Amino acid sequence: MDDLRKRFGRLVAAHRRKAGLTQDELAAAASVSVDMISKIETGATGARFPLIEKLANALRVDPAELFTAELPPREKRSPVFTALIIRLAGLGEDELTWINGVVDAALRQKR
Repeated sequence: MDDLRKRFGRLVAAHRRKAGLTQDELAAAASVSVDMISKIETGATGARFPLIEKLANALRVDPAELFTAELPPREKRSPVFTALIIRLAGLGEDELTWINGVVDAALRQKR
């Protein structure tokens, strides 16, 4: 069951990114908390059918697309990259801001 939750979460996150939505925007569109979206995307919790329907509607996808074995084409990435995305999805705003600053500084040094 844990694998199903994680796969479901990865697909929700992939469709959210494909739709150009933040976790905040998806949470608002689906009438749930940002914390719930984060927990779903990391596989920490599952979702019942009413919430699955809300998520699918907010993402403008058929609910079945949230259970497929395949990620949307743009989202097919290495397992390491996928693991990194899952870890980042669980971080708070302050931690993400810090990481963004570190990455920006590293990119400036490369130029």
